[in-house]
Amino acid sequence: MKGISERISKLLRKSGERRIDQPHLALPCRRFSRAEINIATNNFDKNLIVGRGSFGNVYKGFIDDRTISVAISCVNINESMQGFHEFRTEVVLICQLRHPNLVPFIGYCLEDERHGFLVYEFMVNDHLARHLNGTNPDHDRDPVPWKRRLQICVGVARGLHYLHTGLKHTIFHCDVKPSNILLDEKWEAKLSDFGLSKMGPPSLSKALTRIETNRIVGTYGYMAPEYAMNGVLTDKSDVYSFGVLLLQLLSGRKPTHVGEEQMDLVRWARKCKREGNINEIIDLYLMGKIAPECFMVYVEIATSCVRNRAERRPTMGEVQVCLEHALELQESADAAAGVCNYCVDEYTCNASSGDASPIDMVWETASENTTSAEELSLETAMPNGQI
Repeated sequence: MKGISERISKLLRKSGERRIDQPHLALPCRRFSRAEINIATNNFDKNLIVGRGSFGNVYKGFIDDRTISVAISCVNINESMQGFHEFRTEVVLICQLRHPNLVPFIGYCLEDERHGFLVYEFMVNDHLARHLNGTNPDHDRDPVPWKRRLQICVGVARGLHYLHTGLKHTIFHCDVKPSNILLDEKWEAKLSDFGLSKMGPPSLSKALTRIETNRIVGTYGYMAPEYAMNGVLTDKSDVYSFGVLLLQLLSGRKPTHVGEEQMDLVRWARKCKREGNINEIIDLYLMGKIAPECFMVYVEIATSCVRNRAERRPTMGEVQVCLEHALELQESADAAAGVCNYCVDEYTCNASSGDASPIDMVWETASENTTSAEELSLETAMPNGQI
C-alpha cells in the first residue's frame, strides 16, 4: 500500500498550494414583500411544509408568476434569540455565500422585528436524510449507490472548505448533518440551513481560528466534544461533524446507539477498527460494492475527522483532497471491471445477470492482494503528520 500513501501525500502537498477562488457576486440579494411571501406560500398552506429549519418551518413556494420553485424558511426572531439587527447582519452574510455546493440564496423578507423569511432555490431531490436506510422510519426509497455517496461527500467537503477559507472571515456551519444537505436534480450536494452558523476570525489569520460561546447549538450525535462540553468552536468542530456524516454514509446508521452494545456510531467505528472488524460497519446494501483501496482511504479519512483532540483532525481542505482521491480509486476500479456509466449509478449490470457483478469480482480479486486497512494510516501519508 506504499503507492497509495505516496499518492495521498502528493495530493496533500498540492492542496496546501491551492487558493480558493472568490465567487463573483453578480447581484445583491432580492428583498421580498410580506405580500409576495404570502402569495408564494399560499398563505402558509400546511400542505406546502417540506421540513423544518433551525428556527421555523420551511415551505415550498412559487415566485415570479409561479415560474420558479423556492424553499422559504421562516425565522421567528424572538425564538431564535436573535435581534432585528442581528438578523439583518446574518442576511448580509448569507448574501455573500456563492458556491456550487451551498444552496443558492435568492432573497429575504423582513418587515417587522418578529418574523423574517429566507428564500432559497428549491432542491427537487430533498435532503440526504430522506435517502438513508436506518435514518428514516418511513423509508420508501431505493438506497443511495456507493459512488453517489462518495460524490455527495466530496461536494459537502468542498462547500465546508469554502466556508472555512473562501471568505474574508471564517464561517463555522455548526450543524453539519444529513438533513442539512440538500440534493438538486443532478444529485449535487448543497449545504443548507445557516441559521446556527457563526462567524470566526479572518480566514487568512495565522492566529488560532476559534471562538468560545455559552450558547451551544447544533444536533446531538454530530457535535464535536470540545464544543458540546466547553463551548469551544473552531473549523475542526465542523470537521468532526463531517466525520460523523462519513461514518453514517458508510454504515447507513444513525449517529447514536448502534451495535449490540448500544454505543454511539463514532465509538462503535473506533472499536471495530481497533479490533480489526471494520467491515462490520458497512451498510449491508454496500457489501461487495466498494473497491478495497477506496474503502481503506475512506475509513482513514472518517476516523481521522472524529478524533477527540481537535488539533489532530485534518482541515477540510485536506479532507476534500483525500475524498477526491477515494472517488478516483472507486472510478478506476469500476473502469477496470468494465462497468458502464449506467451501472456505476445503479450498481446493476444487465450483461452479468445471474453471475457475480463486476464490482463483486473487483472486490474479491483486490482483497486477495490488499493489505489490511490498519496498515494504511493518513498520519504517515500526511506531510508532517498533520492529521
